[in-house]
Amino acid sequence: MDKPAQKHILFFGDSLTAGYGLSSPNTESFPALLKRMAAAENLGFSYTNAGISGDTTQSAIQRLPKLLKGNIDIAVIGIGANDILRGYPPETMTANIEKIIQQIRLNDHRTRILLLGMELPAWISHQRVSAYRDIYSNLAGKYELSFLPFMLEGVIGNRSLNLADLVHPNAKGYEKIARAIWPLLKQLL
Repeated sequence: MDKPAQKHILFFGDSLTAGYGLSSPNTESFPALLKRMAAAENLGFSYTNAGISGDTTQSAIQRLPKLLKGNIDIAVIGIGANDILRGYPPETMTANIEKIIQQIRLNDHRTRILLLGMELPAWISHQRVSAYRDIYSNLAGKYELSFLPFMLEGVIGNRSLNLADLVHPNAKGYEKIARAIWPLLKQLL
């Protein structure tokens, strides 16, 4: 009996996807950790880590078409943190993430999508906090996506799980993120 073809995953996001600040993003970022977790359960996959530090939803839209040229079985979208931190309008951010989802679906309607939500950390005050709060859940519902409400839940602001900036996870923080994402990704695999 033929072994099923290995799935290919596009991890599409910003510095949180790229593994900013890690000594070895190729082994410590959450995409790398998820690959190891999958292999341990004989659910191996190949992947592209398309995380770019500083990326916003607008710049992400511009670079996405090049990434969609190959076969993508699953797209994990984790973008928007920089938009929030820079105070970009929530309406623009929503429209941009929606364009990303639509581009992936137009490229191949069979591609499964996992949306990683982002929130403002409690220690950042911002007048538009409530406007950002429902962006991800609304889009996940509208497009029937797999969804993790807040990818940094229990990590952001925790000194033992972050770099000195308390925004970017360290290797231990990424382990916690990978454990939160894994059950959702496993269902898609």
